[in-house]
Amino acid sequence: MPSTMQAVVKAHAAPGIELREVPVPAPAAGEVLVRVQAASVCGTDLHIFNWDPWAQGRIKPPLIPGHEFAGVVAGVGRGVTTVKEGDQVSAEMHVACGKCMQCRIGEAHICQHVRILGVDADGAFASYVIIPETNIWKLPTAIPHDYASLLDPLGNAVHTVLAGPIAAQTVAVTGCGAIGLFSIAVAKACGAARVFAIEVNAHRRAVAAAMGADLALDPSTDNVTARILDETGGTGVDVLLEMSGNPVAIRAGFAMLRTGGRASLLGIPSKPFELDFARDIIFKGAIVQGINGRKMFETWFQMEALLATGKLNLEPAITHRLKLAEFPRAMELLQSGEAIKVLLKPE
Repeated sequence: MPSTMQAVVKAHAAPGIELREVPVPAPAAGEVLVRVQAASVCGTDLHIFNWDPWAQGRIKPPLIPGHEFAGVVAGVGRGVTTVKEGDQVSAEMHVACGKCMQCRIGEAHICQHVRILGVDADGAFASYVIIPETNIWKLPTAIPHDYASLLDPLGNAVHTVLAGPIAAQTVAVTGCGAIGLFSIAVAKACGAARVFAIEVNAHRRAVAAAMGADLALDPSTDNVTARILDETGGTGVDVLLEMSGNPVAIRAGFAMLRTGGRASLLGIPSKPFELDFARDIIFKGAIVQGINGRKMFETWFQMEALLATGKLNLEPAITHRLKLAEFPRAMELLQSGEAIKVLLKPE
């Protein structure tokens, strides 16, 4: 075991990031040391890199970011019994308190005191990472290696898609970032009748088609509401999966949702906005769900089962594979719109 490791470090309360050599952490009681084999980059990491208002209010440097990863167990602390050295693992990086009302009634995914590894404590953009045993997910051989580093965002998609009936349903996905794209694949794997993707970025629309979308529309040039109403015989879609957080997209999504349909909202608006509750929700009898993270650990079992079928092809969404030292390049790619999921490999 080496004494030091390569790590991406948010060292200062300012834009940018550093690549440093830091000590390899030692697992305490109930903790697992994981050697990282692949970590994927999230929009949250871009916020941290840019040091935007959200990051300024949440992040306390120095911090090793990174909350999507897979690796192999390199060591265990006292009392760890569920994994051993050499096991392939990923992890749920939301660490619930286990004491609040939500945790006690089985809703740990909305724990009121949650800590996120890679946001509130050191994460996985390093050669090694410490994870509580309670958050470790031992990987079955059915999950491809690189897919294992995507279980966090894939879990968001699975949670959103399976928050209500999906088989034989018509579905609109507004916003085709990584989670929106994964939602398309999940919905098709679970038997959705037709999936419509709405996305302004041409590259992402092309990837949406590769992920299984039956029709990908550009809201900047197409009248997407009229087109989808026409495609559904004037009824509208059964299910809206809102992944953009964009007020225009959200309003359009409710307009194309059928009366009595389900709207599952994962996208996060940057600020409050106006919505016609009477027309879009109340008189429509819409079922509206706020979706936050992954259910612990129901969603993880669902992901494992779906991946075991071999029907989930996530490869089109993996646009780049880089070395961990190329983290600044990953930020450039994400900011340019050229990348969807960038995988980083420690050397």
